[in-house]
Amino acid sequence: MSYTRRSFAEDEALRLAPYAAKSVETRGRVHPEPEHPFRTPFQRDRDRIIHCNAFRRLEYKTQVFVYHEGDHYRTRLTHTIEVAQISRTIARALGLNEDISEAVALAHDLGHPPFGHSGETVLNELMAEHGGFEHNGHSLRIVDELEKRYPSFTGLNLTWEVREGIAKHSSEHDRPGPHLAFDKDRSACLEAQIVDIADEIAYNNHDIDDGLSSEMITVDALKTVELWQTNFEDAKSKCPDADHKVLKYQTIIRIINAQVTDLVDTILKSIDEAGIKDAKGIRERKKPIASFSPEMEKRNRQLKRFLHENLYKHHRVIRMADKAERIIKELFKAYLRAPKLLPPHVSSLIDKPGREKHRVICDYIAGMTDRFALDEYKKLFDPYEKV
Repeated sequence: MSYTRRSFAEDEALRLAPYAAKSVETRGRVHPEPEHPFRTPFQRDRDRIIHCNAFRRLEYKTQVFVYHEGDHYRTRLTHTIEVAQISRTIARALGLNEDISEAVALAHDLGHPPFGHSGETVLNELMAEHGGFEHNGHSLRIVDELEKRYPSFTGLNLTWEVREGIAKHSSEHDRPGPHLAFDKDRSACLEAQIVDIADEIAYNNHDIDDGLSSEMITVDALKTVELWQTNFEDAKSKCPDADHKVLKYQTIIRIINAQVTDLVDTILKSIDEAGIKDAKGIRERKKPIASFSPEMEKRNRQLKRFLHENLYKHHRVIRMADKAERIIKELFKAYLRAPKLLPPHVSSLIDKPGREKHRVICDYIAGMTDRFALDEYKKLFDPYEKV
């Protein structure tokens, strides 16, 4: 038996929850295209994201640790894969459309510049008088304009729902600005909302993992964090002979499971209490419905405070962030002073109608990996480095 797009749509109608986003209900694409014979629109979005240049560059973009600090630390790519996996699990448990959640998760960090949030901060400062820089907005620019893969339009021409999920992505580190192309007073579909929480679950837990591996934080220090300590004690009781590394992973597994379970239960309870019957009911709420229970939210805030004070403010992280800011500032100033330092295919954009020099330079730097930015800095400022 072979599946067609129509049979997938029929399967969605039977299998998905009433409040799930169905592929037949998509608002479509900016540039009309023929439908694929056996892939839904959201499956095509997912595939286009995976195959784009910006997705591949996530391999050498920073989470907390710069790529050269070790092969075992997370990068934007491994983080993105973890977010997609957690999002699919939550979507499946809730009877949602996994394809939308996966597509939004895979695209949510495409717009991150090199060197993590310090890179975003300095680019926003440099662009203060030229529209600023915010990585959600830049992710949308990538999928709408900057990727060049099709003859008749720029960008990836994703569906409205996936683009909205990218534009409205919000978490502890992500505060999107208003995007007039979308309903600013309405929530994104629930499939996109769960990606926001999956993002937090993923980075909190892998930052514990990477923080312990780097010895910037310790198990003793984590005793003050209830979410860690409760699950650590459970892991020790179930695995009394396990070594430190196994206990660490068993604890993190338990934390992720506890948070995902709490999120699923809380969303189902909220949907029932609000009397939501369909996807429209999800979207009509100004406040997103995806959230932890008050108790889990309290524990999660405690964990985030611990990581902020003990990992993100660690002197090694601060030193690398300071170095990253200087690298990006110097690159930006050099390109601004002498645009011919840019590759010809980039510098030529400055002369085109509607292209502003600062934004062209910003786009170029934002697309760099950590490795490329470090190499480019050496080429421009080290007299002994080959250009």
